Amino acid sequence: MAVFETILTSFFAVRVVYPFLLVFTLIFAILQKSKILGEEKSQIDALIALSIALIVVAFSWSTDIIINLMPFLAVSLVVLLVFMLLFGFVASGEEGLVLNKSVKTGLGILIVVALVIAMLVITGQWDKIYYSLFIDYAGNSWMSNIILLVIVIGAIAIVVMPGIGSGKKSE
Repeated sequence: MAVFETILTSFFAVRVVYPFLLVFTLIFAILQKSKILGEEKSQIDALIALSIALIVVAFSWSTDIIINLMPFLAVSLVVLLVFMLLFGFVASGEEGLVLNKSVKTGLGILIVVALVIAMLVITGQWDKIYYSLFIDYAGNSWMSNIILLVIVIGAIAIVVMPGIGSGKKSE
């Protein structure tokens, strides 16, 4: 099957235009919302956003990270949407879907862990960390045993200690 290149999938659009628009829009929105430079300073906010966006697209490694992170973002949002829909079937009330604090905390932790792992994979650091932690060339896997022990102790602590896993305060 032949692959057709359109203007939307061209090298220039993917490597320059899309990252530029994304960074410019985000920086401009952050500057407008935070009002760091003062009230009604749209021109200055736009110039700063333009400068930062141009600097970002000038370096290929920064645009590579942005380009590789966007599919992760899209897939993560679809997974989150599916979770929220399925969770809504079970847990929705009269006022709509309301997540309790423990579910919000769990989702927040899961999102942070997924984002850290995605950034490590995208930047190429995941293999270095994985091999240094879990694969010892001499045949010793002491670090993986320590990590497993910490996880087991943490799980036992959550179950056994009052107030941590149950949501009740210890007396």
